[in-house]
Amino acid sequence: MTQNELQMRISEIQFVCIELNLYLDTHPTDEAARSDYYHYSLMLEQLISEYEANYGPLLGFGHSPTDVGCWVCSAWPWEKQ
Repeated sequence: MTQNELQMRISEIQFVCIELNLYLDTHPTDEAARSDYYHYSLMLEQLISEYEANYGPLLGFGHSPTDVGCWVCSAWPWEKQ
């Protein structure tokens, strides 16, 4: 996947996780939704790991486990292809 495709996929899966989380707030006994949430959470974790391994951290301020100096070395948004 290209960087843009990977960012779009991460956004899509984040949306699914947020919606499932909201649903589970009002339907905590729905095991199918809980299973879906777990599935998509793992998928999101894998996509973020793939993105950060190839393109650097997605989040700053200690939210990404990648090297702190990576921000300085990575391309600025206007330098990306």
